[in-house]
Order: sequence, then C-alpha cells, then structure tokens
Amino acid sequence: MFCLLLLACTNEKSEREKISFNKDWQFFLTDDTIDASNPALDDSGWRTLNLPHDWSIEADFNPKYPARTGGGALPGGNGWYRKHFKLPESDKGKMVYIDFDGVYRNSTVWLNGHLLGNRPNGYISFRYDLTPHLKYGKEENILVVHADNSEQPNSRWYSGSGIYRNVWLVKTHPIHVDLWGTYVTTPVITDAKASVSIETTIRNNQEEATIEIVNKIVDASGKIVAEARKEAKVAAKATQTVSELLEVSNPQRWTLEDPYLYTVVTEIISNKQTVDSYQTPLGIRTLRWDPATGFYLNEKATKILGVCMHHDLGCLGAAINYRALTRQVEILKEMGVNSIRTSHNPPTPELLEICDRMGILVQDESFDMWRRRKSRFDYARSFDEWHEKDLTDQILRDRNHPSVFMWSIGNEVLEQWTHANADTLSLQQANLILNAGHHIDPALLQDTAMSVQSLITHTLASIARKADPTRVITAGCNEVSPGNHLFRSEALDVYGFNYHHQDFAPFPKVFPGKVLIVSESTSGLMSRGIYEMPSDQMYIRPDRWDRPFDLPEHICSSYDNCHVPWGSTHEETWREVKKYSHISGMYVWTGFDYLGEPTPYGWPSRSSFFGIIDLAGIPKDVYYMYQSEWTDKPVLHIFPHWNWEEGQEVDVWAYYNQADEVELFLNGESMGKRSKTDTTFHVSWRLKYSPGTLKAISRKNGQVVMSKEIHTAGEAAQIVLSPDRTVIQADGTDLSFVTVEVKDKNGNLVPNAANLIRFSVEGKGFIAGTDNGNQNDPVSLKKPERHAFSGKAMVVVQNTGEKGEIRLKASSEGLPDSYTVVQVK
Repeated sequence: MFCLLLLACTNEKSEREKISFNKDWQFFLTDDTIDASNPALDDSGWRTLNLPHDWSIEADFNPKYPARTGGGALPGGNGWYRKHFKLPESDKGKMVYIDFDGVYRNSTVWLNGHLLGNRPNGYISFRYDLTPHLKYGKEENILVVHADNSEQPNSRWYSGSGIYRNVWLVKTHPIHVDLWGTYVTTPVITDAKASVSIETTIRNNQEEATIEIVNKIVDASGKIVAEARKEAKVAAKATQTVSELLEVSNPQRWTLEDPYLYTVVTEIISNKQTVDSYQTPLGIRTLRWDPATGFYLNEKATKILGVCMHHDLGCLGAAINYRALTRQVEILKEMGVNSIRTSHNPPTPELLEICDRMGILVQDESFDMWRRRKSRFDYARSFDEWHEKDLTDQILRDRNHPSVFMWSIGNEVLEQWTHANADTLSLQQANLILNAGHHIDPALLQDTAMSVQSLITHTLASIARKADPTRVITAGCNEVSPGNHLFRSEALDVYGFNYHHQDFAPFPKVFPGKVLIVSESTSGLMSRGIYEMPSDQMYIRPDRWDRPFDLPEHICSSYDNCHVPWGSTHEETWREVKKYSHISGMYVWTGFDYLGEPTPYGWPSRSSFFGIIDLAGIPKDVYYMYQSEWTDKPVLHIFPHWNWEEGQEVDVWAYYNQADEVELFLNGESMGKRSKTDTTFHVSWRLKYSPGTLKAISRKNGQVVMSKEIHTAGEAAQIVLSPDRTVIQADGTDLSFVTVEVKDKNGNLVPNAANLIRFSVEGKGFIAGTDNGNQNDPVSLKKPERHAFSGKAMVVVQNTGEKGEIRLKASSEGLPDSYTVVQVK
C-alpha cells in the first residue's frame, strides 16, 4: 500500500526495477576443489532450490566437523550455485546489476564465464555490474556463485554457509542514483521545523548529460511535505554528488514509542523524462550523549536496554527470513528491549528495516577481529586488504536507517591488550602496513611513535567518520583499564565495556569526561525448565576461562544462579546499570540462544546457554525479570514447575512489578509474604514439596494486582498446538511458528515430558524446521520430528506461495494426534 502511495505522489514512471532473484537456483555441495564456473557445464543433475539458503543447517550435528562445537558442530565445504535466466531485448541499453546482501563466505561470482569479483567477508553486501557480459532475447545467461566455507574454523560461533541472504537483480537507466547513493541527515531539528540535508550520488554511464534532481519528502500517509529541484551537469562515465537542503514543518519525531517514518523520494529527470526513482527512509530524531547522564533520544534521557544478537534464526539456520526476524524483534520488544547490538558483524538489511519500523535502536558492529586472529582461518587474513572497503560499504549501506544510532568498529579485538605486541611504528611504516596513509593525520604521531593498535583504531574511526560524521563510534572491550590501546588512541566517542560490572561505578574517575556503554554483559547460563538447588548457591561454569570443564549432564540452572567466571548474574549487572546515571545502558549477552559456542560444555552440546530466550524462541524464566523492570506491563511470574519428589526442598521464585508484595500459597495455606528491596529483583520461598497447587498473589496497598497458579501435572495425555499466527501470506516465505506443548488431561504442562513428536503437513505449506531449545539435541533441525524438552517443542511451517490452508498434524506414541490449521491468503 505504501509503495502505491509513493508512486501516486511521484506521478512518474521510473526505469528502475528491483527484482527478487531468489528462485530456481541450481546447487551442488562438494568437499573437492572443482571449477563449475564454465557456462557449458551440465548442471541438470544439481539440486534446485530457492534462496536464501544455508547448506550447513541441513545436516545432523556431529563433532567430527572442523568447525567443532564452537562453530555449531555442522559442516562447511564448497557450495556452487548456478542461475539460468533470460532478459528481454527491451533491456538493451539499460544498466543491469546483481546485488548480494551477503554470502558466507569467500564468494566468487561469474557471469557467462566472465569473472566479476571475489568478496572474502561473509557478512558484507556487494554489487556487480552484469551489463557488459549479458545476452538478450532467446539467449540464456548463466550466473555462477562459488561460496568457499571449507577452511574451518573461521568463526567463534555458527556462521552458516552459502547465499544465506537475499539476492536482487536491479535494472536502471544509464543515469541513475548510485548504489547506496543517498545520504540523508537532519542537521537542525526543532518542534517547528526540521532541516533535511540530502546528498545524492549520480552515476552516469553514458555521455555527458544535464539532468534535474527532484527530492520529495513524503510522510507516512503518502503526502508530500517538502520538495526541491536542482539542475546538475554530470560528466560522461562518472559519478557526481549533488546536495540539497529541504525543510519539514512541524516534524513528527522518530521515537521508541512511535517510530514515525518519512520517505525521501529522489527522482532524476533527463530530457523531460523521469529516468530513475529511488527511495530512502527518514526518521527525524536527535541523538546526544553526556558523560554524566548518559544517552538522550530527542532530548529525552533514555537508558539503553539492549541485547546482543548473533545472526542465526534457530532451526532456519543463517538463511534470512523476514518473518522470523520480525518475530525475534517482537519477542524482544515485548520483554522491554529497546536496542540490539549486531554482534559481531554487519546485519542483514532486513533487520534494520524492522528496527526502523518497530522503534529499536541498533548498535551496528563491523568486526570481531582486526589483524590478530581468534581462529585459524578467520577474517584477520583479509583485514589488511579489505577493512577499508568492508567498513565503508557497511556504513554507506546502513547510514540512512534511523534505528542505527552508533557504529562499533570491533569486538574484543586482541589489539586492545597491553601485551598484544604493542609495537610502535612511523607514519611511513603505518602506510606500508595498512595502505591507509590517507586516513592518518601525521599530527597524531607528534614527536613519539604511535602503537599499531592505536593506529588501527584511528584508521577505522576515520573511515567511519568519513562515511558518516553524525553518529558516535565505539568498540566492545574486555580490557577496561586505561592501558587499553583502543582507549589510549582517543579515537572512540563512547567506551564500550564488555563485562567487569565492578568497574562501572568508578568509570567517571578513571576516565573523566568519557561516555560509557556496557556493550556486552552478564553471560548467564540457563537450560529452559531446568533448576539447580539451592537457588542461592552460585554455579560458576567453567571455574576459569582457560580450564576444561565438563559434567555428566550438560545443563545449567534457570534460576539466576549460573554464569561464566567473567560474567555475573542478570540481577547483578542490571543493578549497577540501573543505579548509575553515567552508564548509558547495557547489552545482555544474549537475547536468544544461538547455534555454536555451547559454553561451558563441549560435545554433545552444540548451541549456547546464554540466551534470555531459547533457540526455539521460547522465553526462559529470567525473561520476566527484565519484563518486570524494563516495561510498564504488569508482571507476575512464578517458577519452577510443581512436579518434584515428596518432601523435597524446593525454592520458589517470583518476578513481579507494580505491587508492594507477593503472597504465596501452597494448597490454600499461606507460605508468607515477600517484598523486593531497591536492589533486589525477585522474591523467593523455600518449601517442602507437596503435590497440588501453588498460587501467588501480588498486591499494592492491599489491593490485588495479579494472581498466578501452577499445578502439579499428571501423566501426559495430549499435545497442544498453538500457532503464533493462524493467517499468513501466500508469498512463498511467510511462516507460522507453532508452539508444541505436552499436557495432562487437565491442561497442565508436563514439565519433564520428552515425548518424540512427529509432524506432517497437508495443503499449501511445508515444515521449514523443528526445535525444542535443548542445547544437546544432535538431530538435524530440518527433520520433521523432535523430542519435547521440558514439555515443549516448536515446529515452523512455511507456505508454498499458493493460497489455501496448511493442516499440521502432530503425533506421538500413546497420545492422540493433534491438529491445527493455518490459513494462507
């Protein structure tokens, strides 16, 4: 609907077409070194599939793979993709580009046998010009992509493999807005008006031309609220940047509560014809940082309540899906999250679109390593050659998103340490090492030599500021002393502390005049529905980061009483962040569990225990602690379940808000009232277990606010299927996430149920994946069966692109079959 409004308001037809290029690719996976770039190669026996595609997620988990459990215990390899396509004769004279949002990793692309280029970075977006090598009419074109993820390990977490993000075919007039060719800023904002600066980079692939550039600012209803025109002469085979300044009266701000979006429509007129039309999102908002009082959005003090997120989508692997991403953000926002850190790489473009729309701030991160490697085959090998191109492209792509409020140029890079070969070098040596002399101000060296680490920090910060001087720059550091070379460089606007919650309070004294953000924190460890008692005993796992650790059973407690030695409980870190105004905010490690890095364990564990939400998207108990603190929603959450051994001592916790006290009842008898203090975020009771009913009542001023009950469950008697959406779009990609619960005859969740549940579908859909949140399940997440874990599982159904319905069936031995229907419209 919005696109139609924009087309109506422009009243012109553009030659630009952006076409999804995801369907009907041929795919072949091999461990051998082959060359499939030859157009004459017969690929008729290859597998046909649609993108985005992650080949690694299709396998069973196995420790034999060289990525090891840290990389998700899944395979890499060499993947070849071939796309056969034809273009009409009418496309002759146009420019035709192929845009890749991301290929993991070390991708090489050919068209009709012509090499187009190589891109080592698996997270960066890139474009190739197809025009010189295209065929038209009845002649067929063959586009070939090789993704080489054979050298393992190259990541500290699960990366996925292949063309895992979207691909676009873009057709334009020879005179057009260049790739990521607009830069929209708001230098002055008041309640009465906002000035909007628009820089447009025009690419001219023909002879010199005089053109007119028209910029229109369109509000959310489709109304033009500002317009400007400017004539420009563009040289032949060249680019030119043209600037215009517009004014919006009574601007509506982009806020977390109401993320209002305008759209800038840029048109190029040549010979009285509109030859190109290009759209850019615009959110009008101000950002300000204060060393004493933190962050301000639109001059409103705003504590950053964030989570770190890796890029996988659970059982879908790394393959991007818009609905799956939206669901993740919805679950996080419901918890009270207002910011996401894209740890530790550039995100898929769709995530930023979703955050723009939903009012979530984004810390947009670039690198997990610089020149010093963290794993044998990681990006450090490419850093010297590619850091400038990759960082520039990331910022050019993302700088117009109002959700992006800061850039992070690195995470825990080894260059931060005082003992990390802190060599010094001259400017001449720096130029030779980084080939980046044009970024380095000789005055920085003054009379003394600069360390390699400080030089790299300055180089990256300079690259970022050149592309976007409007946002602050940070880096996540787990060396938090003044000796940190990144801090000593003075190139960072905001100091990012990873962990070290005991160092938050003295920050203003140690770093006077500097701004602090907790860029990574906590690292609590939890298995959903598993509880280790007594709950006031702390389980530190491993006991030291550099020591092997194992237990007979690979579990962690869902009380907030288990964490890594460099981390803390969830309550400990939040207590510090909440208390001190100079702490601008925090990012919890992590929002969701993710594939790989199953700290503190090795095989058979294969995914993380860190998430507030499990891999299937089911919240763990601590989710409700944050919800009680970070939202205005009334919360009362009691746990654990109530199925134990008779007479066993069981700790019962409650998270709550908007109340003075919580009273707990066991089988109608009061177990006492409890109240939080200013520094505690839960209340608890220690009870002798007796089967029956736990009931909690929260009160304020003696009046009941909420009540919750937990019942002892009987034997498993039924499977309950609950789709998150019962109506989805017939677009071939939309999903419904169906929660699967094993319950007794009275509808109580059976908390220890581990039934094997088999799924099947009829109609206009298929099973895209299954999961249960169990970090130790070795079965491929693509298989249509799953054991329940702590009584629950998840099955994801995807539509085929046809309208109708999807009928999902769940079967388990000894239980009646269960059904649910999802409409596809």
